Amino acid sequence: MPILTQTARRILSSCTRLLAQDCLLCGAESGISPVCAACEQDLPQLPAARCPCCALPTLDGEVCGRCLARTPNYDLTLAAFRYDFPLDKLVQSFKYGHRLALAGYFGRQLAALPADAPADVIIPLPLHPRRLRERGFNQALELARGVGRAWRTPVDARSCRRIRHTPAQADLPWLERARNVRGAFDCSADFSGRRLLLIDDVMTTGASLDELARTVKLHGAAQVTLLVLARALPSA
Repeated sequence: MPILTQTARRILSSCTRLLAQDCLLCGAESGISPVCAACEQDLPQLPAARCPCCALPTLDGEVCGRCLARTPNYDLTLAAFRYDFPLDKLVQSFKYGHRLALAGYFGRQLAALPADAPADVIIPLPLHPRRLRERGFNQALELARGVGRAWRTPVDARSCRRIRHTPAQADLPWLERARNVRGAFDCSADFSGRRLLLIDDVMTTGASLDELARTVKLHGAAQVTLLVLARALPSA
């Protein structure tokens, strides 16, 4: 490896200082990351024992009662964090505060998860065109790009579309969310025999992701894995 000259070291040091930023959570210097190391350690974690299908906590990591009672259309869920403070503030800042620098950070967290189920194609959860115009970007697509680069897996943001503009899932009771998104997606591709990875930022009931999984399986997908930044847990 070539040894840096004194001039090169000064230039590198200057660039590092220019790129340095403050932690979005505590305000401390965080280098080139939007979150400092101390705050990253405090991000809420999911318990190790959780349902392999939907990522909700279970006693010994067995399939949960919900998934046994009604098998989802997806096969596996990988989640980086539990949706709770202070991660929720970061996610809201990303989605609604247009802090797109968080996309790279979040993408790296997702890409660091063990790929238990290899995928042939990555599909970000589509937004309806009206919602896309309101927000200006699709947060799921921004996350998918980072994961796709890290895993060297193609990202397909064209084959699946959201064709129904529905009320925001967050505004609805849990039991109404599945009905709200029924028939919300359309698929123009033949995914016969392919393993798909569906990406979104937060999974609450999983209704939207489940409906998209149902849609792509109707188009031949052999396996569907969900990859989400955060998994929300039901209130006790």
